[in-house]
Amino acid sequence: MRYLLPFLLLLTLPAAAQGIYSATDPLAHTFSIVARDPRTGEMAVAVQSHWFSVGTSVSWGEAGVGVVATQSFTNKSFGLRGLALLKSGKSAQQALDELLAADEGREVRQVAILDNQGRVATHTGKKCVDMAGQQQGAQFSVQANMMLNATVWGAMAKAYEANAALPLAERALAALDAAQAAGGDIRGRQSAALLVVRGTATEGPWADRLIDLRVEDSAAPLPELRRLLRLTRAYDHMNAGDLAVEKNDMPNAIEEYQAAEKMFPQNLEMKYWHAITLANKQQLPAALALLGPIFRAEPNWRVLTERLPKVGLLTVSEVELKQILALK
Repeated sequence: MRYLLPFLLLLTLPAAAQGIYSATDPLAHTFSIVARDPRTGEMAVAVQSHWFSVGTSVSWGEAGVGVVATQSFTNKSFGLRGLALLKSGKSAQQALDELLAADEGREVRQVAILDNQGRVATHTGKKCVDMAGQQQGAQFSVQANMMLNATVWGAMAKAYEANAALPLAERALAALDAAQAAGGDIRGRQSAALLVVRGTATEGPWADRLIDLRVEDSAAPLPELRRLLRLTRAYDHMNAGDLAVEKNDMPNAIEEYQAAEKMFPQNLEMKYWHAITLANKQQLPAALALLGPIFRAEPNWRVLTERLPKVGLLTVSEVELKQILALK
């Protein structure tokens, strides 16, 4: 079904126009933002659309290189090709110019490219569906097409600039929220995505995507995307707690674990590994206080606890293990 709609649309077009549109081009009419944080160098692309799984079509990025948003009648190749051009030394504008020059469908495309220096280039084709437009600012660009009204991209820019104190991811979401509040996609809403990459690539590229979140199909994709980002931040605290344990800094570890649990108090896993850490650090009474409610809420955590000593994840004595497993 995903590619059936473009195919049926293609059949209704005059023969001359059929050479411009592709049946495999997603109809990702949407609003998006590309942005760079001058303090950290991090780069982001965020998007919402009334189209299934918009993040697989619109948003592209690579640490130390840049980010791309390709939308309207989306040419997905602009993502990887745009990043490759940036990586070869082209500026954002040079990369965009080269992509458009070779594309017969340039007038139905909307594209934004941001490079690792914060330079932006944006294109809104003359045949993008109204309301369509773009606005650039300091190291960011917002763009939208098939909107309910022509205030959407201006509202996005204003919200992004007004939230300069926020981390880049939260700041990008503020822009998307403003777009929706201003009217958003004339068709409604279905999916959203948020990608944040490092400003400089590391020797571990698997860790260079700092945030990579997608809501594929939802009646309220932006609230769900914000929930996922908040959950990401909570697990950042968990990871920081684990690192503190490795350094034998238990006060800091407990502080980080508690910060995570405060953000998502119903998340049993966060509480569980906090408790296991306490038990491993000879703080059994505190561990028992956490584990009792967990076992009552979900008995399988007790079963898991029995299995941990075998692999060295729980290092208590046999007497202490029996005490843990006997919790009611």
